[in-house]
Amino acid sequence: MTSHPADMRRRAVIGGAGALAVAAAGGTGLGDTPAFAATATGGARPEKPTASGPSVSYDRKRLLIDGEPVLVLAGEIHYFRLERSDWQSRLDLAKEAGLNTIATYIPWMWHETAGGSIDVTGRTRKERDLGAFLDLCIDNGFHVIARPGPFTMAELKGEGVPRRVREEHPEIVPKGWDGSKDTAQTIDYLAPAFLKEVRRWYDAVIPVIAKRKHRKGKHGVIACQLDNEIGMLPWVSNHPALTDGTLKAFNTWLDETYGSKLGERYPFADKPADERDAAIRAPKDSYAAALMHDLGAFTRGRFARYVGALRKSAEGNGLKGIPFLINIHGTSDGGARKFPIGISQLMETWSGEQGIFAGSDFYLGGLTVKNVTDLYLINAFTESVQNADQPLSALEFDAGHADYGDNLDNQEDAESGDLKTRLCLAQGVKMINYYLFAGGFNPRLDKPVGDGNDRIGITGERHGFSAPVDPEGRRNLSYEPLKETVHAVGGLAGALADMVPEYDDLALGFVPDHYLTEYHPPGRASVDAILSDIEEIRGFGPRGALSRAMLLGGFRYRALDLQSGRLDPSRTPVLALATGKNLATKVQRELVRYLEAGGKLLLSGRVPEEDMAGKASAELRDALGLKVGKTLTDADRFWLSATSHGWAAPRAEIRVAKAQLCTPSKGATVLREVSTGKGCGFDIPVGKGRAVVITTDYRCDLDFWRSALKALGASPAITHSTTDPGLFLLTTRAVGGNDGGGAGRLLHALNVTSGLDQEFTVSEKGKALFGGEKLRIPGRSGAMLPLGLEAGGGRIAYATAEITGMEKGRVTFRAVGGTDSVVAVDGGAGCQGAKSSREGGRTVLRVQRPEFTVHLG
Repeated sequence: MTSHPADMRRRAVIGGAGALAVAAAGGTGLGDTPAFAATATGGARPEKPTASGPSVSYDRKRLLIDGEPVLVLAGEIHYFRLERSDWQSRLDLAKEAGLNTIATYIPWMWHETAGGSIDVTGRTRKERDLGAFLDLCIDNGFHVIARPGPFTMAELKGEGVPRRVREEHPEIVPKGWDGSKDTAQTIDYLAPAFLKEVRRWYDAVIPVIAKRKHRKGKHGVIACQLDNEIGMLPWVSNHPALTDGTLKAFNTWLDETYGSKLGERYPFADKPADERDAAIRAPKDSYAAALMHDLGAFTRGRFARYVGALRKSAEGNGLKGIPFLINIHGTSDGGARKFPIGISQLMETWSGEQGIFAGSDFYLGGLTVKNVTDLYLINAFTESVQNADQPLSALEFDAGHADYGDNLDNQEDAESGDLKTRLCLAQGVKMINYYLFAGGFNPRLDKPVGDGNDRIGITGERHGFSAPVDPEGRRNLSYEPLKETVHAVGGLAGALADMVPEYDDLALGFVPDHYLTEYHPPGRASVDAILSDIEEIRGFGPRGALSRAMLLGGFRYRALDLQSGRLDPSRTPVLALATGKNLATKVQRELVRYLEAGGKLLLSGRVPEEDMAGKASAELRDALGLKVGKTLTDADRFWLSATSHGWAAPRAEIRVAKAQLCTPSKGATVLREVSTGKGCGFDIPVGKGRAVVITTDYRCDLDFWRSALKALGASPAITHSTTDPGLFLLTTRAVGGNDGGGAGRLLHALNVTSGLDQEFTVSEKGKALFGGEKLRIPGRSGAMLPLGLEAGGGRIAYATAEITGMEKGRVTFRAVGGTDSVVAVDGGAGCQGAKSSREGGRTVLRVQRPEFTVHLG
């Protein structure tokens, strides 16, 4: 998966139910005990679902319960923050909202008593009776997603790990760069003492979960999350776990990876162990960039081994037959530019592994044209590193109104939750956990520790101020909007559960190694240079223009992991990539091979000239035939501007903030910097292929980027007639039975603009859809409209209204946008009060009601 030598994707075979105990006895690094022997294929793989196999499984991007596709809509309720007498009322509100699943953290620090014993039966406090809460959920007809840690975060002290663990085992708390003190409650996951403590926790909690796992025909626990936000704490604090055990393993990894060439990369290669350790903890600037990259790549494997150990312990305690989950962290400040760091960190824990898949955590606030691409790329990048079966999920989907500090200084609009839900469903997400659904109260610790308030949480007494259900159990601002969304989705849940996205012949390149920056030695010029070059460009493109223009420009694009070796012009005719000065040599070679074989590339950003360690690497530049000159910036009363030429013209001269000036040896120049006349946009033939290279931060001009992609042969198949930005269309299709036969499609129309209703017609490859009828989508709303969809025992050829329910012989609808609704049914159909006509073997019904029922047959 990585561009690194010697295949960094070293997996671990974790043998037996006592894996954590074995690791704790002496295993701290890669390959340092038999229980963690390196292998190319990975850990134990659970059996594939069969008639007698797991009752919860997945297949072709669909989540299956008892062999049937399902859409999981969950709400997070923290039983430990509620009086036991309040559990039922919160479940009642979840039921009223239309949710079908309850998710909950299960905090180790809550269940471990002051005396060190673990209480999961309620013998010390009735709210610690985990089995009783799970049983109550199941008895109320809910599935359950269990999240037992050992880390749980959730604004709990110590991130959910008992205070005692760190106090009794100070060696598990690492020092960071230059011997810096830990500031973020990090722990060395593979420290023997920590693994031993975790095994003790799992031995107590997992049997309670396993006893209640889903069995055929019954509700129960349908998934178990292993740990929580693995790697997040050391990332956000830039505090790698540089313990003695980690360094021993890392040095072994370096030797195995680089062999005799290690000395070319690091001057400490031939030094004694203690000197090597010191050189890693306090790196020199000359090799700090290489160390940043290598430490990130090495840690991927460590996280995979840690998850493997947790999984084997869970399975050894009877938890089999349901999938395990990994949640990915990374949104901040209303965006997701750093989110792919979490994917990069954790992809080896689930990518390609059987019986486990990943889910995203995202907190984006209001969804607008500014950040809608962020959510799109969260799902697209995650999907790009999964296999053909693993589904997408959202394990923490921000559900409240965003006043997280209870300070009336932030509030999310009611429509954003609906828009985010609809976008996720359009991208094939099969599990959504609305977090946090119900607030509660942080109980006091059993034994005061003098930390200011002596409660289990850091938010004071009340917690979950902005959740749809507030701590006191009252409906909050976001409850009714969430309820409306869930019920709207519920009407199409059966169809959505069986659907996967459709794409145009265009992919956005994802380079996981572009995100190996989470452990950056501070104050090193070589590291700072790479960070400043890559952080604002990778993935999204300069100013976010590339990814945003593709989505709002009408392209249903997927993402492609460029380190996976799957870059084939016949499968990916056109590829877009945002990059900077640094791009791994292996990826550059893959792009050159792709172009020479006939691939078409849209490159946005600087032309790569170095690898991710800052060493000269210019194979792509040389293949493009570009001589790179200086980079100009718009500053100090210098108004940097660009003019358009060739297919980019006619277009007004525009201001740009940055332009890398280049001289081409072939092809055409399509953008020029005004003051010098030098090129900053090019159309270049390479072998059988072609590249459009944009080396300035050109704004999100939809027509410009459409023209660039059209020059490469890419055009959106689904188009609409409006010219206003903010409306985009996606489609999903049914996977169907074992033969792959379909059962129709859905058009997902989303209008993220505020106060601007969109009225338009839709075409596919120039042919009118919906009988040429106009669709109307109000501002800040969306609709899922059927196209050839099997429903109610019939077939809906198309409808300009959204389905709200399906039963044998009848389908209910709601009007969209307050206009007349048109429903075309293959065969006979009727609707009270509708105008009916026959057109080409179809019954066409025109309805002027907000809600109506069509009877089939």
